[in-house]
Amino acid sequence: MEKMNIYAVSDSIGETAEQVAKAVSKQFDIVDFEIKIIPYINDNKTIDRVVEKAKSENALIVFTIIVEELRNYLVMKAEQSDVTAVDVMTPILLPLIKQLGLAPKREPGLLRKLDDKYFKKVEAVEFAVKYDDGKDTRGIMLADIVLVGVSRTSKTPLSMYLAHKNIKVANVPLVPEVSLPEELFSISKRKIIGLTIDPEQLIRIRKERLKSLGLKDTANYANMERILEEIEYSNQIMKKLNCRIIDTTNKAVEETASIILDENFDILKEEN
Repeated sequence: MEKMNIYAVSDSIGETAEQVAKAVSKQFDIVDFEIKIIPYINDNKTIDRVVEKAKSENALIVFTIIVEELRNYLVMKAEQSDVTAVDVMTPILLPLIKQLGLAPKREPGLLRKLDDKYFKKVEAVEFAVKYDDGKDTRGIMLADIVLVGVSRTSKTPLSMYLAHKNIKVANVPLVPEVSLPEELFSISKRKIIGLTIDPEQLIRIRKERLKSLGLKDTANYANMERILEEIEYSNQIMKKLNCRIIDTTNKAVEETASIILDENFDILKEEN
């Protein structure tokens, strides 16, 4: 038998029609199939050319056209030309319309938009991991938001929470003995968020952290004198950076994130 041509036609990228055509073609071992993708159909003239070409090759059309006018025109044109055209979407769409009692959006490419949003979230999460805790200061220049603060002010969980909102976050610990990255002075102060916390709550958090690691809670890390020194240092740095400061005392990560999202709406919209 000669090669069987299938046209995967769509008003989006044509991936769904192609995958359906591929899945079906695998059921026939002795037939040679060639699948040709015709994406982004948006006018009747293109449909005329596709149907004419399919007729000349005795090809089958498999299509996912969501715009009703284009879909109806393709069905009509294929019937007139005696070309077989298989509608992948409508047999599923019509029962859903009946069951839900809702009209579909009839907007091409929605699946692709959802995929793009998903991959953007994955990218933001990977970014937060890579540029966590000042491990690589190059992330400061690439981030949508940069969090600064002493240890245990929720910088990492906050970075991950915001990453799931598709926001790229780098965070930098403020430690008196560690030099401040110069990149912090090269970005807009609007991107920098300073996190602070009540010393009494911080010492409790740090002691619990030491216990979870199997260490004694008498370490300098959980010493009040040391904590006061770190907080004083961080306050000086935040004042120098002239950044927004959020007190995370008794605040859930979601609450702090909400403050950041509300107050940085304009700049985050620009970045994303």
